Amino acid sequence: MSKFEPFDFNNALPLINEDTEFFPLMSQEDEEEMNNEQTPEVLSILPLRNTVLFPGVVIPITVGRDKSIKLIKDAYKGNRIIGVVAQKNVNIEDPSFDELNTVGTVAIIVKMLQMPDGNTTVIIQGKNRFQLIEEVQSEPYITASVRKFEEIRPKVDKEFKAMVASVKELAMQIINFSPNIPSEAAIAIKNIESVPFLINFISSNMNASVADKQLMLEVANLRDRANMVLKHLSTELQMLELKNQIQSRVKVDLDKQQRDYFLNQQLKTIQEELGGNSPDMEIEELRKRGQKKQWSKETAVHFNKELDKLARMNPAAADYSVQVNYLEVLLDLPWQHFTKDNFDLKRAERILDKDHYGLEKVKKRIIEYLAVLKLKHNMKAPILCLVGPPGVGKTSLGKSIAKALGRKYVRMALGGIRDEAEIRGHRKTYIGAMPGRIIQSIKKAGSSNPVFVLDEIDKVGNDFRGDPSSALLEVLDPEQNNAFADHFLELDYDLSNIMFIATANSLNNIQPALLDRMEIIEVSGYTIEEKVEIAKKHLIPKQREQHGLKTKDITLKPIIIEKIIEDYTRESGVRGLEKTIGSVVRSAATKIAMEDEYNANYTYEDVQKALGPAYFDKDAYEGNDVAGVVTGLAWTSVGGDILFIEASLSPGKGKMTLTGNLGDVMKESAVIAMAFIRAHADDLGIDHRVFDQWDLHIHVPAGATPKDGPSAGITMLTALTSAFTQRQVKHKLAMTGEITLRGKVLPVGGIKEKILAAKRANIKDVILCKSNEKDILEIKSDYIKDMNFHYVTDMLSVIDLALLDKKVKNPLKIEFKEEAKK
Repeated sequence: MSKFEPFDFNNALPLINEDTEFFPLMSQEDEEEMNNEQTPEVLSILPLRNTVLFPGVVIPITVGRDKSIKLIKDAYKGNRIIGVVAQKNVNIEDPSFDELNTVGTVAIIVKMLQMPDGNTTVIIQGKNRFQLIEEVQSEPYITASVRKFEEIRPKVDKEFKAMVASVKELAMQIINFSPNIPSEAAIAIKNIESVPFLINFISSNMNASVADKQLMLEVANLRDRANMVLKHLSTELQMLELKNQIQSRVKVDLDKQQRDYFLNQQLKTIQEELGGNSPDMEIEELRKRGQKKQWSKETAVHFNKELDKLARMNPAAADYSVQVNYLEVLLDLPWQHFTKDNFDLKRAERILDKDHYGLEKVKKRIIEYLAVLKLKHNMKAPILCLVGPPGVGKTSLGKSIAKALGRKYVRMALGGIRDEAEIRGHRKTYIGAMPGRIIQSIKKAGSSNPVFVLDEIDKVGNDFRGDPSSALLEVLDPEQNNAFADHFLELDYDLSNIMFIATANSLNNIQPALLDRMEIIEVSGYTIEEKVEIAKKHLIPKQREQHGLKTKDITLKPIIIEKIIEDYTRESGVRGLEKTIGSVVRSAATKIAMEDEYNANYTYEDVQKALGPAYFDKDAYEGNDVAGVVTGLAWTSVGGDILFIEASLSPGKGKMTLTGNLGDVMKESAVIAMAFIRAHADDLGIDHRVFDQWDLHIHVPAGATPKDGPSAGITMLTALTSAFTQRQVKHKLAMTGEITLRGKVLPVGGIKEKILAAKRANIKDVILCKSNEKDILEIKSDYIKDMNFHYVTDMLSVIDLALLDKKVKNPLKIEFKEEAKK
């Protein structure tokens, strides 16, 4: 068995010329001499596996099997003539006679060499073609009877000459296109004069399969064989041209990649020498950090996949830093890391009471949550929304809750956010992409169950970049937030263990669907009594500490604090009060620094010197000496207030005038009250002629302040009735409630603030709708001590309670003109 090694002119030619004068090119004379040689009737057959020997061509072959080695040695000792035939199936190690092709080539052994590796190499040259007839023997090697294969020589015409010239030209072009073919091949082809040998030489050395070469060997007509060679050469030339085009296109890119690779390898070496982290070390460090993370299997698989992608990247590529940033975000997030809750309810209650005075509803809800969580450890965290005026401690309450629970605290300001990506993040493929602020805040907190304050949720805007409040729907839905999808992460993150606390000043601007997902807790403004306690326990100690003073350096008694609240602040919260107390404390600090004598126990005169004259007048009851003047109760953004409804009559034609910067709803209340009085004039003891002969003027003082709302309805009714009847209003009485044309009194809001304003004004009796009784029960009894509440359901009951039977002093004389007789 033999196998063919590719012909190497650099090695083969010197071997042949070393001991012989044989040159592997044939002249026409040599060819004629070869054709005249007789073909033996019986030949020893050497099977070839991966090549075909053509007449006149010299090839080296390596002999491996014992049968083949014995054949070569026997022939080399004799006449050196053998028969060479290609086997049909190249995978058969020891082919039989039937597994050989029928056409082969007579060969002469030119040289036999013993190679250093122990193999035997022989150089053979093809002579004439033969055809196998039958097997003579199979051992020790195949011997067969053969007959000469006759070749048909074509007529040498112009077409045949052109065909041969084309074959020669194509062969030269292929040699030029192929850098692996030595230049000696081109020299050999140029020097070949014999056309049959030229065809055989090119057929033997061209890039074709063994089967194709065997087909060429079996073609008897030289013209047909030349045509087959021409087709193969044309195909091979086209492939080479296409290959060269592709190589030329990618050469620049390959050169750049190689340059970058070498530079990066040098940079890596320099970094290692300087003690820095090379990319490989950085990747290994990320992998070690990933192995320590307590994350889900899905997250771990995703992380390793992305890390493998990083390892395949060029460190100089733009995407490399993006990928590193992404992996570091995954590692920095507190996957499955939770802080342990403190279930000491008494301690939590003490912390909440210490940090915030009042706010009983919120504290109660937090203690309830802790109690249930203590019994059922996998409870979903509540999503609370604290609604109230500025400065009442909604935001700072979040810190106290985190402290009471033993959790991390994180705050996210939503005011002015207009881009949905602020919540959900950007796709990591964008330059400068980062996670949304929800994920960033959790990363900052370092645990997956912090107390998360969403501050000013009612200030969220929207524009062409999306609606952030819609993105918050998933965050604040307990049924969905266990798989929150951030665009940057590309993984679901569990938010269900986070205790979200949203804060807002008003519910009007919050999307209804978002509002529905939260538990609303109203945080009303503080009373004066509560503000005094807050100032004593929190504000004054805080200001002393900030200004470097001790307790003995300044003291403010409760009565002085109350005067500061009434005369220098007008708010629901305590921000303004804190600033005002800070001014007083700074005045003491200035005197200490200048070593002036002063009284550490501040009096009201000392406060006036520090703050100047009073900014606000205290709401005061103005008496009941004038008919048509009734005290009402109003709610403002800074708390409750009292207001006065004034009604007066003047001779005229029944015109009604409204002044005092009133809104439409308040004007409508006056119209309803007037309509009710007209309808029930007889029940109220009013002469009908007054509606036609006297003009009515209704005024609400503080004309620069806009006023609106339905709660002044019963106040206007009482004022108008008092004006028409000149009956005296009950002493130290105030009221609030909406009225209807049917004579019903309806409930109104802001009761706590209104009642506390009445108490500050020294009001003793208050008239309210029966439905507002529940609101009174929520106010601490200490705040409403010595006050009487009258609950009504109809408007006539209001008149009976509010107006006395006696007339006011100096009543208006209401006279009527006589009607002209027809």
